[in-house]
Amino acid sequence: MHNRRPLLIIFFIIFVNLLGFGIIIPLLPFYADHVGATPFQIGLLFASYSVSQLVAAPVLGSLSDRHGRRPILLVSLLGTVISFALLAVATSLWLLFVARIIDGLSGGNISTARAYISDVTDRKDRAKAFGLIGAAFGLGFIFGPALGGVLGRFNYAAPAWAAAGLAALALIMTWFGLPESHRRRASATSTAPWRDLPQLLTRPTIGTLLLIDFLYWASFAVYQTTFALFGKIRFGFGITEVGYILALAGVIGVIVQGGLVGLITRRFGESRTLAGGLLLAALGLGSAALTHSVAAFVVAVVPAAVGAALSQPALIALISHTASPEEQGRIQGVSGALESLGRTVGPVWGNSMLDLFGEGVAFFSAAVVLAGIALFAVRLVEHTVLPQVQGQG
Repeated sequence: MHNRRPLLIIFFIIFVNLLGFGIIIPLLPFYADHVGATPFQIGLLFASYSVSQLVAAPVLGSLSDRHGRRPILLVSLLGTVISFALLAVATSLWLLFVARIIDGLSGGNISTARAYISDVTDRKDRAKAFGLIGAAFGLGFIFGPALGGVLGRFNYAAPAWAAAGLAALALIMTWFGLPESHRRRASATSTAPWRDLPQLLTRPTIGTLLLIDFLYWASFAVYQTTFALFGKIRFGFGITEVGYILALAGVIGVIVQGGLVGLITRRFGESRTLAGGLLLAALGLGSAALTHSVAAFVVAVVPAAVGAALSQPALIALISHTASPEEQGRIQGVSGALESLGRTVGPVWGNSMLDLFGEGVAFFSAAVVLAGIALFAVRLVEHTVLPQVQGQG
């Protein structure tokens, strides 16, 4: 695609979504405590976002197949603006829940953004384009918590207003600068794609990839949601140390996904990149689980971050290759829903393992699953997706 402006706008939309989510991480516990929430209710607030996104992602993806990508992105961005404005003025727990649910429903537009990228990129450039999504994720997770922490010193509403303003800017950019990418088809897909999930899972190629997708995100949710407790229990880390190391991982992810993943996938192909990235991530998490040295732990974070940065765009690209233009939105929507489900299961899995067996077992269990699906990718993906893609090329 010669005009890069639409991809840059899609990048900004995803960045704003993830920046808002990153802002919430340090802000929401204090905000909720201020209005009288218990720790259990704070946990439910975080869960309400993922559950809402789980519901919304496949529906928005399917609707974008029928009505076009642009209107779905516009409506979802408006929802994001409303959600952060509500958060900024909330004085009760129930209004916080409403704000988080609306934001989760709006955040389901990631499936539509992925479908847009599939519409406007050639097959050979798709992994590189999806790498921009990963870079937007990384930047959002670097700058979001930092912005939330800095603005939160003034008052709890300031970070929420900042997120609302950025979402409004993305809405304006989309309205004036993002053309429609998809030929609308009134009968393209069902608006209830969950009913099609069993059928999709029985397809030899897409079923394998969707299973890998779910297990990948669940494993990395274990890593992300137990990271702070792991550091605190094993090394006595505080918020500052955890933040620095997570920022390092985010910077590595941005470098890899913003520049290197395109070169690597062109050289080795998406399926080999996926398998190699999963093995690197497993090596990093497994090493982190076994080390009791801070320096060794920081070193172990590097292959984990590189592996995640390679795996994510390669996996998304492979999923996109299996879908016809008429069902890109539906399959990307189901993929997004499974990712949300993985991010719901992962924290329960990881924190339960940490509570019952210790912090090392939580990390190591995620490493074992990642290594297992890497072997699965080598055996199944390499022999199904690559011949199919090469035959179509």
